[in-house]
Amino acid sequence: MTIKSLEQVLSETGVSVGAGRTHEIEGAARSNNPIPIIYPATAEQVTLLPQDSAEQVDSAIAMAREAFETGPWSRLSVAQRQKILREAATKIREHQAELAILETLCAGLPVSHLTGRQIPRAAENFDFFADYIGTMAGETFEQEAGFLTLVTREAAGVAALVSPWNAPLALASMQIASCIAFGNTCIVKPSEHAPLAVGRMVELLEQAGVPTGVVTLVNGRGTVTGNALVSHPGIDRIAFTGGVATAKVVMKSASSNLTPVHLELGGKSANIVFDDADLERAIDGSLINIYSNNGQMCIAGSRILLQRGIAGPFIEDFVERTRKIRIGDPMDPDTEVGPLAFEAHMHRVLSYSEIARAEGAEILSGGGRIERLAPGYFVEPTAMLVDNNSLRICQEEVFGPFATIQVFDEVEEAIAIANDSDFGLVGYAWTENLMQGLKMQESIRAGTVWLNTPLLRDLRAPFGGFKNSGIGRDGPRQCAGFYTEEKATIMPRKSELLRKMGMD
Repeated sequence: MTIKSLEQVLSETGVSVGAGRTHEIEGAARSNNPIPIIYPATAEQVTLLPQDSAEQVDSAIAMAREAFETGPWSRLSVAQRQKILREAATKIREHQAELAILETLCAGLPVSHLTGRQIPRAAENFDFFADYIGTMAGETFEQEAGFLTLVTREAAGVAALVSPWNAPLALASMQIASCIAFGNTCIVKPSEHAPLAVGRMVELLEQAGVPTGVVTLVNGRGTVTGNALVSHPGIDRIAFTGGVATAKVVMKSASSNLTPVHLELGGKSANIVFDDADLERAIDGSLINIYSNNGQMCIAGSRILLQRGIAGPFIEDFVERTRKIRIGDPMDPDTEVGPLAFEAHMHRVLSYSEIARAEGAEILSGGGRIERLAPGYFVEPTAMLVDNNSLRICQEEVFGPFATIQVFDEVEEAIAIANDSDFGLVGYAWTENLMQGLKMQESIRAGTVWLNTPLLRDLRAPFGGFKNSGIGRDGPRQCAGFYTEEKATIMPRKSELLRKMGMD
């Protein structure tokens, strides 16, 4: 397959890449270490992104604080905020093609995946929270005789939102929508690897009527721009989506200011297939669970556990179909798997093939770079047969198109293997036995369990993980709890005499 060059893509689509929208401050110098944005399919430089300095981050936070304290957003009626949030969703849908191209140029995700799933999801996030804030209600308590207690919620203030590179629009839009819906303002720092589509979305939000200063974008590396943002005393909430190591740094920085954090982190999720499963459906779902999004998903079903009775036919069909996955130009609508997001990550994923060989795993398919598509960052969809869950390839998050397959005999064995992990984000189980499915729901230590289905997200339900998979949950009530402060107001129903201190 021939990969279209960057010049061809830009010429055919007419998309302008620019350098991303950033907050400007007169007299403030940017960092002197700009960031090259590389198209993963061809390794060509798309643009050179100026990096925001600590001084610019400080200015952006001051702007957001002023917008919160004196601007109109937090004082708008719910109906007015709903109208703007819904207009934001409309703008995203109207610019879907442009946003998809920008996302693909940065992250290498197939355009068809973006237009079919992630960008509609980004728009839905704004519509969803517009609907939700219209249903919120306070509480009243009357149990104390003669008194009335009212409980209301107020916006928390200024939030720092740090979004990842593997699904930039889908995840940044969830952060932004759930934050500003309640009247907050925010500073958004997208990944330095994939900032362009998020930057364009921020522009569209302003076109939809979101006031200046409510959503401000800063660009830069985590060590410079990100650190300045999450350690700033002017931040009231921090929402971070990314890896465990960086999350620990974020928590340490936040602790100095007692800033509440919401962390959505990684996973090493078990995908359990029982003897009584609908085998065709289980194979379809298992392929989706590990190879969608170029394998770069925190919710990937990367540890496939097969009950012995169906292991043989499952492996045969799974491997055959893995080898037939359409890999290539992410701009081609027929492509199923594109390149990994950046070169260093490609080499990290490839290193696990060497680790697997050293650990004695059997390579069933893939395991290498696709040289015919070089210099693009293409890696073969990979499956490894293992006999021990303690191997590094079973314990560490590879975050690529890389699955391990292990055979088990008894249900309790599968549960033990599934829970033998530092992570607990999601789990999958395939069985036609209702009681067995309910046992999996009860036994798998994860924030989400999917039974006989892959990757469905209900925005009404909480999403987050156990153990090293994060702190807190996305979801309407959960986000309301994080992005607002509760206030109790207590008043007497009638004037009553109070005791007289200091009087005879």
